[in-house]
Amino acid sequence: MNRPSSAPGASTTDVVVVGAGPTGLTLAIDLVRRGVAVRVLDKRPEGFSVGTRGNGLQPRTLEVFDDLGVVGPILETAGAHPPLLVYVGRVPVFRKHAHKPVAPSPAVPYPSVVIQPQWRTERILRDRLTELGGKVDYGTEVTALTQNAGEVTAVTGSGETIRSRYLVGADGGRSVVRKTLRIGFAGETREDTRLLLGDVEVGGLRRDAWQVWVNPIRKQVRASVWPVPHSACFRFSAPITRDERPDLTLAGFQRLLRERTGRRGLTVTGLAAPSVYRVAIRLAERYRSGRVFIAGDAAHVHSPAGSQGLNTSVQDAYNLGWKLARVLSGAPESLLGTYEAERRPVARRALGLSTELLDGRKIEHDERTSQLDLSYRGGPLAAGARGGDRAPDAACATADGRRIRLFDVFRGPQPTLLCLGAGPVPGGVPAYRIGRDLLDDGGHIRAAYGETGYVLVRPDGYIGIDTSSVAELTGYLAGI
Repeated sequence: MNRPSSAPGASTTDVVVVGAGPTGLTLAIDLVRRGVAVRVLDKRPEGFSVGTRGNGLQPRTLEVFDDLGVVGPILETAGAHPPLLVYVGRVPVFRKHAHKPVAPSPAVPYPSVVIQPQWRTERILRDRLTELGGKVDYGTEVTALTQNAGEVTAVTGSGETIRSRYLVGADGGRSVVRKTLRIGFAGETREDTRLLLGDVEVGGLRRDAWQVWVNPIRKQVRASVWPVPHSACFRFSAPITRDERPDLTLAGFQRLLRERTGRRGLTVTGLAAPSVYRVAIRLAERYRSGRVFIAGDAAHVHSPAGSQGLNTSVQDAYNLGWKLARVLSGAPESLLGTYEAERRPVARRALGLSTELLDGRKIEHDERTSQLDLSYRGGPLAAGARGGDRAPDAACATADGRRIRLFDVFRGPQPTLLCLGAGPVPGGVPAYRIGRDLLDDGGHIRAAYGETGYVLVRPDGYIGIDTSSVAELTGYLAGI
């Protein structure tokens, strides 16, 4: 998908994506399936293959993965979020479902958060990118970045020059792209909130719960372990003090696990990805500088509480991908300005929510953590009474009697028009006339989409406009 240049040591492409984590891979998949030439660069020698950071996948992210064609392997290898089991010493004292299991419904086919280690999510996304004809250039670090009115020029550590129409920094919280652009990253790093993390293999621990050991007098967590799905590993986490220098060896983890749990007989037989994590809560002051954008952790970093970070990041990419592709195909450049306008408020909300959970001001997980209630109402691309809302799934019937699932007709790179009632069917986008006898088990489709007029669903699964006017619809389409 790259376009070679006649200049030695140089190449050209439509979009350069810096970083091949979940954000960069999601963006690359979305662009490649739209026929956009993409170069994906990652300074790591190979993909993330160990460690379970970014483990909770929220319902809205599963809907994104449905559209991208990866929800099958994601769900096949994921696990349900286990119940929380709290101990004081060796005694279990409290059990609770932080993420209550929810039955699927016609509107929400993936209602429950699932546990999936980030390395496996990356592998599945990387396989999908390869299937579509894309690839990741590992061991390729961007060392310099310049731009002018027409293109971006990136220079790699090997001396290669890559010119592109746009560049996206999805290169994490220490983003070189963000720093090069001199974009402020306001917030805090909590030096007194440090965690020792590692994936451990240990016998004698139950695998049907997320186990947490607490000090009830100080009201502090001493340690926690949760089972990694389809693996012999547990994810181990323990708070450490600002001045503590932890032992990152297998023996060190075994000693700390025994001390913090009171289980003297536990033996750690394997250790992967040991690290010390400091909680950072930061938001970039802007998401764009000219032809360069930032997304994911490069634009916002969260506490791990509530599993908001990776999910918000994936949806950054999903929002930006279709807009880049449309502009590259001739849509107005102003469409790209809506990326920051829509996504930065979402990140600000997610940061507030994850901080509430971290500080113990909230323990329930609900539609806010699932991100199903996210809306772009009032934003630059929201028109009509329902504009900006998530477009729910449904099993329904077309006017000619065909039974369809809305997520099936939404899937793919195009916007989709639902025609409700008897008006004419405009051309220019895939259109479906929905029959009035909707097979929706209770009328929620009428509530979500109405009964007459037109509803245009954006490529990212949000309602752009609902209107009874063909002229308004045509005008809206001209802007995207």
